[in-house]
Amino acid sequence: MAQLRQDSSKFDRLHTKIIVAGPENDNDFRLYWEKHRLPFIGLPDPKHSVLKRYGQEVNLFKLGRMPAQVLIDRDGIARFGHYGHSMSDIPENKEILEILEMLEKKEP
Repeated sequence: MAQLRQDSSKFDRLHTKIIVAGPENDNDFRLYWEKHRLPFIGLPDPKHSVLKRYGQEVNLFKLGRMPAQVLIDRDGIARFGHYGHSMSDIPENKEILEILEMLEKKEP
């Protein structure tokens, strides 16, 4: 999430809302969000309903949820998905921003 924070103004310029879903309960998630002052939307997902909807992998040998990034357009269509195999397997912001710029050019 620190990586996303670094470029939050660039995401804003591309009219992009970042939503981070986490497995914690409402209270624990809220406390984490407040402690770290994260500039995007946090969504507690203790029942894993978001995880299941978007196919995020759980690997207990690697301590839980694997990273997943999904870009969803204004019509609710998933336009890009990256499913990591470890916590270090996360696309750089530059790659995501390039995809967002390409998608914005295609919109009327």
